[in-house]
Amino acid sequence: MKSSKNMTIAFLLNFSFAILEFVFGLLFNSSAVLADAVHDTGDALAIGLSTFFEQISNKKEDGNYTLGYKRYSLLGALLTSVILIFGSIMVIIENVPKVFAPEKVNYDGMLVLGIVAIVVNLAASRVVSHGHSHNESILSLHFLEDILGWVAVILVSIVLRFTDWYFLDPLLSLLIAGFILSQALPKCWDNIKIFLDHVPSDVDLSRLYGEVLAVENVQAVTQLNVWTTDGLEKFAMIHICLENPALLAETQNTLRQELQAYGITKATIQTDESQEKHEECCLGGE
Repeated sequence: MKSSKNMTIAFLLNFSFAILEFVFGLLFNSSAVLADAVHDTGDALAIGLSTFFEQISNKKEDGNYTLGYKRYSLLGALLTSVILIFGSIMVIIENVPKVFAPEKVNYDGMLVLGIVAIVVNLAASRVVSHGHSHNESILSLHFLEDILGWVAVILVSIVLRFTDWYFLDPLLSLLIAGFILSQALPKCWDNIKIFLDHVPSDVDLSRLYGEVLAVENVQAVTQLNVWTTDGLEKFAMIHICLENPALLAETQNTLRQELQAYGITKATIQTDESQEKHEECCLGGE
């Protein structure tokens, strides 16, 4: 619930400032400010979607979603990263021609607005910086993009007080957009892999397989599945053959320790005895 509250505050800050950008963009007759207002409106939309899905993800499992709703948080992160990538690409497309045909800007107004913008974005970034969800991680990248962008605007406004190097504005925008893409694309791909039930990146499956097989009383490992629903909570399903079925409880406790070392707190273990009798047990309170 704290994640949802954080993102609601971030949404209100971002959307409110986007409105101010539209107003001052018209007053300053600045296409750069208006373009950033459009960009921040897209950010606010992304944050709103993320907040909506984060609230859904906090719901408990039920008859429709027996594993819970946590993947809705991941869906929000995916949509946000796609919007961020699309916005960065649009910035690149828009500013490449401006490098060769730069436009004059109102650098006095940009300087003042830039200072205010950095304060707002720092406040929004601080709100989500202490969160651990994928949504809050990708939203922090949003605010990093905005802060870097406005720092560039302030630097350009100072330089333009003494020169007419108006090409610096679109040039810095291209550099920032390129940096954001280099960060957003890997995050987006990581989220896609989670959706596809890829083994968590911090779990060495072959090593885990060897450790499970090396547990006393484990004769064979016929199935080992490890996955995560939201990038935070890890699950496992193991099918093993025991040398002595009577020592099931002791073997279970040992396996629990092995799995918890990998951050796996919920697992289902299925044993296969010589008489083809199957039992199921759960770890981590399941």
